[in-house]
Amino acid sequence: MNLLLMTFGPPLIILGYVIYSDRFKEPSGMIIKSFIVGILLIFPAGILNQLLIFSNEDPSSVTYIAGFTEETLKFLALYFYIRKKSHFNEPMDAIVYGTLISLGFATLENFEYVFNSASAAESMQIATIRAFTAIPLHACCGVIMGYFFGLYAFSGQRSYLLKSLFLPMFFHAIYNFMTTFSLLITSLILIALIGYAYSLHKRFAYLQSGKIKEEERKNSLG
Repeated sequence: MNLLLMTFGPPLIILGYVIYSDRFKEPSGMIIKSFIVGILLIFPAGILNQLLIFSNEDPSSVTYIAGFTEETLKFLALYFYIRKKSHFNEPMDAIVYGTLISLGFATLENFEYVFNSASAAESMQIATIRAFTAIPLHACCGVIMGYFFGLYAFSGQRSYLLKSLFLPMFFHAIYNFMTTFSLLITSLILIALIGYAYSLHKRFAYLQSGKIKEEERKNSLG
């Protein structure tokens, strides 16, 4: 039971915060579907990572590639699935759905890492470490991606669309790259990333606080 709580608890706690901090709550159906979309992304990501990372003679030296493969898949889900939904009707929604997709992905990934371990003690150790590292990383990337995607969707400025993809990709890749060199630097990167993602979320929360109704006009760019 403790292992299950440590595996599934951290992503669900973060999701609970993001979902309930949204002043205009998203429908439960869309919340569940978006989370499932994130879960399903683990399969194409696994194929890509196997080809580009684990087929390498020294996989640990190219783990940064996961930042490119995984964040690109999450971005495509936002762009081709979430963007067209009628419930996606204000900037904060992009953060909510971006985090749902990102943590859906992270939850199944967490399960695979934890329960493929050789022993119960090792599984608990991995679950504990990932609760304070990989899970917050994925959550932050989801918030950052969602923030800039929300700005793009309701302004039409292409520069925001590029930031929505490339900033999470960059942060994820740098984080993975540094894990092979320095635990201290990796920890500092993660702390800075959490602070940055939190500040972006608070900006949209502040904008929401002055709104009477949720709906805004989305741009019509393809």
